[in-house]
Amino acid sequence: MIVRAYAKLNLTLEVLDKREDGYRNIVSVFQSISLCDELTLAPSETLMLQGDLSGTTAEENLVMRAARLLQERMGEKRGAMMKLRKRIPVAAGMGGGSSDAAAALTGLCKLWGHQPSGEDLRHIAGTLGADVPFFLYGGTVLAEGRGDELTPLPPLRETWLVVATPPISIERKTATLYGALNPSHQSFGQRTQLLVHAIRGSHTLEAGLLYNTFEQVADEVFPGFAAFRRRMLDAGAATAHLSGSGPALFTLVDDEAAGARLQRQLGAAGIESQLVKTTAKTYNQL
Repeated sequence: MIVRAYAKLNLTLEVLDKREDGYRNIVSVFQSISLCDELTLAPSETLMLQGDLSGTTAEENLVMRAARLLQERMGEKRGAMMKLRKRIPVAAGMGGGSSDAAAALTGLCKLWGHQPSGEDLRHIAGTLGADVPFFLYGGTVLAEGRGDELTPLPPLRETWLVVATPPISIERKTATLYGALNPSHQSFGQRTQLLVHAIRGSHTLEAGLLYNTFEQVADEVFPGFAAFRRRMLDAGAATAHLSGSGPALFTLVDDEAAGARLQRQLGAAGIESQLVKTTAKTYNQL
């Protein structure tokens, strides 16, 4: 069995007030895209994970953590041979690890013949990370709270985008970004509500409605980020928007052909990129 684990983009991301548990409330529109990892599953007496583990041990990887948690909750004694093939850039703000975890949960339920309720599966997913429940379903979703309060939105009309990830890595990325924010960066969700209204009305995406609070501090947090974004714009990208906690940047294009042209222009400028489209699907069993 092969299960596809699709990436996401944050079409908006606004940081709101602080919660009693110490986290910050957010409001965001999550959108799944066609870029995906692949998780291969086969019966086995024990749990094993191989493949592209992105610098983690098998036991540390979210796929293995998801598998062991599901085993525990379902009282399952059987194992599985799991092999992960990565295509989603690691730690780029596109949810690759969380999507892999959700793929493990849904795939192993099928492999082992379990049919937990949607509520039970969401609870298991939420234990692994605030955004893991989104990847059980995907599509276009309004996320609130810690990102785990989800409201499905009408699916977007097919929209093409080009995504580029700067070769930038910092420790404690998300915590550092939050730490760089000050009260002037806080909003009340109004930008996201504008986008939600547009999606519900026309099912289309307008570049002028994209927004991410972290864009206001990304230049100071990510070394070389401003220069990379400028190169992307100079190469022909109309805009360059941060996804999640970054550093991945994405831009809308008119269609697939326009995206391919932009890819060539970015390549000539020394920037690797990926042409993707929005999707209403998250997991496909092959």
